[in-house]
Amino acid sequence: MTLRSTLTSPFGRKTRMAALVLGVSERLTLHPADTLNETDTLREQNPLGKMPCLLLPDGTALYDSRTIIEFLQELSAGALLIPAYGIARYTALTRAVLADGIADAALLMVYEGRFREPGTHSDRWLAHQRGKVARALAAFEAAPPPVAPTDVVAIALSCALGYLDWRKPVAWRENHPRLVQWLDAFAAHEPAFNATKAPG
Repeated sequence: MTLRSTLTSPFGRKTRMAALVLGVSERLTLHPADTLNETDTLREQNPLGKMPCLLLPDGTALYDSRTIIEFLQELSAGALLIPAYGIARYTALTRAVLADGIADAALLMVYEGRFREPGTHSDRWLAHQRGKVARALAAFEAAPPPVAPTDVVAIALSCALGYLDWRKPVAWRENHPRLVQWLDAFAAHEPAFNATKAPG
């Protein structure tokens, strides 16, 4: 299978981390994608032009990271990242979406700086995105996920916090000591976290 992504995408990292935890990473080949390149075949594989996108041997394309992780879990005979049924499943999926929302909003803040000319940045838009991040971080500060066993919530949250540390769209560590402690403990527990860090 081919994974269209980059080593810097927080959502691609989620997928790569899940593959490692599930023991199926050797079945994936990473093929870099450029979402801004109009000639990149990513736009044919996923009409939205977004990554990650998983290409199966028969040409089927799966996207986004949530769908791909569910598929990888079915391939694995190991532990579940997502509970199979009941309210535990839907609670986990909801919390993972909350963590994804941190990365989504952070990406939009980074893009605001990257794609708009100086002096044209929207302070209102940036404040809107910062509010999303602040509320989601507060929810996780009040109730961090368990450090172990690794599940879809921990993977999504660690990737979101890793992205905040890397791109620095907001300063989060000073006001969230429990999350800092949680991330340190998770990184020590789960080798896949450090194995999937963005280069440099």
